[in-house]
Amino acid sequence: MRNTPKLCLLAATALALAAPPSYHVITKIKIGGAGRWDYAYADSANHRLYVSHATQTEVVDTASDKLVGTIPNTPGVHGIAVANDLGKGFTSNGQANNVTIFDLKSMKPTGTVNTGQNPDAIIYEPVTHHVFTMNGRSSDSTAFDAKTGEVVTASIALGGKPEFAQVDGKGHVFVNLEDKNEIITIDAKANTVTNRYSIAPCDSPSGLAIDGKKARLYSVCENKLMIVSEPAAGKVLASVPIGAGDDGVAFDDGYAFAANGRDGTITMVGETSPGKFEAVATITTQTSARTITADQKAHKLYLPAAQIAQSGGEKKGRPQPVPDSFEILVLGG
Repeated sequence: MRNTPKLCLLAATALALAAPPSYHVITKIKIGGAGRWDYAYADSANHRLYVSHATQTEVVDTASDKLVGTIPNTPGVHGIAVANDLGKGFTSNGQANNVTIFDLKSMKPTGTVNTGQNPDAIIYEPVTHHVFTMNGRSSDSTAFDAKTGEVVTASIALGGKPEFAQVDGKGHVFVNLEDKNEIITIDAKANTVTNRYSIAPCDSPSGLAIDGKKARLYSVCENKLMIVSEPAAGKVLASVPIGAGDDGVAFDDGYAFAANGRDGTITMVGETSPGKFEAVATITTQTSARTITADQKAHKLYLPAAQIAQSGGEKKGRPQPVPDSFEILVLGG
C-alpha cells in the first residue's frame, strides 16, 4: 500500500515522540587525591577517558572503567584534546600558561607549547591539524600545529572571555564567550573570527556541545537555561530550562545532557517534534558533578565529582569536597 501524506505525518510524529533512552549511575571509578577538577574527554576510538585533576591528568580505560595512568605536571589543567590521526594528546595548563603534548600509547609527555594567559578549553581541529586553546584571562586563542608543536598564531583576538569550544570537522571552531553571551566562529585556516551572534536569553554560557549531523550547538548557561542555536544562520532555535550549577554539556544519540552540579542531576534535552526542544528526563547524579563527557560509541556518560562536606562552606560559589573523595560517575542505560 502506498504511504499517504497523512500516514507519513503520523509515522514521523511517532518517531519524534519515541521514548528517550534511560540513564542511571552504573558504577563509580575511585580516583582519590585532590578535590579539584575541570573537564573530562572521552576518546571512544581508543577506549580512553581523560580527566583533568588539579596538577595532573588521569587516564581511565573505559572498557574496564579502571584507572590506567596519570599524565604528570599539568598544573591547573582545564581541558584535554586528542588527535587520533597523529597519536597525540594535549592538555591546557591554566597555571603554567602552556600546553602539555603527550603520546597516546605511552601516556608520556613529549613537549610543551606556550599559550596566552590561563588556557581553559582546548580543541583539535582535524582539517588544519591545528590545536586551539581558549585563553580566559587574555581573551584570546592560541593556535599551534599539532604535528610539530610550532605556534601558528600566538593570539587570535576573540572580543570576550572564552569558555568551551567545539569543531564541525569542516574547518570551523565554535566558542562560547562567557562575558558577552555570544558564540563566535573561528576560521581554522585563516585563524580569524568570522562570525558572532547573541545567544540571549542565556547569561554566562559555559559548556558547549555540538550535534555534528544537524549542525546545531547546545550551550548551558548560569541562569539555568540550555540554548540550542544554529551557527550557520547565527540564530537561537530554542531556550530550555535546566538545573543549577552547570559547567558542562554533552551530546549523544540525539540528546543533549546538561550537568547540573548544584542540583546533583542531569537535564536530558531532546527534539520532541521538528524544531521543538524540551527536557525529556531528569537523571540523578550527585552534587558537584558539573562537567560531563559522552562516549558516543558505548553511549555512556562520565562525570567527575566528589563527596561534599556538610559543613564545608563555600569557596568561589562552590561547595567544598571531602578530602580524597574524587571519583568519576559512569552512567549508562
